[in-house]
Amino acid sequence: MKRKTGIKKIEPYLYITPITLILVLFVVGSVLISITLAFTKYNIITPPDFRGIDNYTRLLDDSKFIKALGNTLKLLIYIVPLQMVSGILMAVFLQANRKRVLGKIANCVIFIPFLCSNAVVGVVWRQLLNGKIPPVEWLFGLFGVEPSMLLGDAETALFVVAMVAVWKWMGYYTVIYLSGLMSIPETCYEAAKVDGAGKLRCFFSITLPMMKPTIILTLFLCVTTALRNFELIFNLTGGGPNNATTDLVMYAYTLCFRSGSSAGYAMAVSNVLFVIVLIIGLMQQRLLRRETSEL
Repeated sequence: MKRKTGIKKIEPYLYITPITLILVLFVVGSVLISITLAFTKYNIITPPDFRGIDNYTRLLDDSKFIKALGNTLKLLIYIVPLQMVSGILMAVFLQANRKRVLGKIANCVIFIPFLCSNAVVGVVWRQLLNGKIPPVEWLFGLFGVEPSMLLGDAETALFVVAMVAVWKWMGYYTVIYLSGLMSIPETCYEAAKVDGAGKLRCFFSITLPMMKPTIILTLFLCVTTALRNFELIFNLTGGGPNNATTDLVMYAYTLCFRSGSSAGYAMAVSNVLFVIVLIIGLMQQRLLRRETSEL
């Protein structure tokens, strides 16, 4: 009996052992290797040569790194607000029209882009915008826009990448917002209607305040996904034109695999992105704790 009791105590830990080993080996191990190699001159083939903080001091004088960092921050500015607003508006629309034919169709269609990989989305949109497709050219021509120049112009290419990312992830965040909307009791809206509150008043006074935890979670997810658009950028623009769409991940990839002599420097670039994500994660946890304590 004592042996069975002991097995039952460790049984939950046995279930999570496989995924724990995978996380330790492939996630934590990769982070430790990246941190270590960032202090070396490493070209993948020869053994690493320790150089101290030379790679990090090099970042300050690297114009390409500064541009990649700026592009990464611009993607955050473009994607996060649009993703948050479009997701919650679509969720409210689907919730309000869930019993209508239009709402049912939209509910089925909205999630399809998310099911496609970033690589597929990048290739498809590249063909749409650069493939000389007459219906696409006619549609953009109504607004006086030439589709082939959207990705070929350094001033518009990054914004186009951001819009494609918003389109791709909208269904995912809509589902998250829908789960938050369904957790709000209907009695709150009924009481507000009795007091004479309209739809806008209910949205700003009931829906948004009661969805604070969901909005904070979605904000964190939006930021982290906006920081990892490598497959999309690689297949859509390849980082061009003139590095206009090269973010930190794309720049690290270029350093490591296209110019193998800079693998150690690529690790330093990756670590900068890791620090940014870590800071955002800590901020999100703090916001969630504060919101939980208020509830």
